[in-house]
Amino acid sequence: MTVESDEAITEVLEHDRIAVVGCSTTAGKDAHEIPAYLREHGYEVIPVNPYAEEIFGQTAYDSLADVEEQVDVVDVFRPSEEVAGIVDQAVERDDVQVVWTQLGIRDDNAAKKATDAGLRVVQDKCMKVEHGRLKA
Repeated sequence: MTVESDEAITEVLEHDRIAVVGCSTTAGKDAHEIPAYLREHGYEVIPVNPYAEEIFGQTAYDSLADVEEQVDVVDVFRPSEEVAGIVDQAVERDDVQVVWTQLGIRDDNAAKKATDAGLRVVQDKCMKVEHGRLKA
């Protein structure tokens, strides 16, 4: 199901284990600052970045498929053309509930595949902005 209403987004924000695909080691980048904000607000952030050993003092995984912990939400900070592959990995897992793509990131075909597999999808929205607007 594609999530668009405030009520549905609020429900998605109740999940607390977020794998951030494209999480950055560089302070000041959105892909670093937004996961940092989420951590500060009680979320467990699992960084996914094949070019980093660790981020926020946690092991950074090479791909979503490599993540050993339970994942509720996959938050995507990668270009739109990479979303389909990330959705494929999310669908393969039995723990992912939601795929969330950040502002400017959208792939309607991948979103349909995710929703067809029973996942909820939020596209082209900032998790920090939505959290601040609805939960803070």
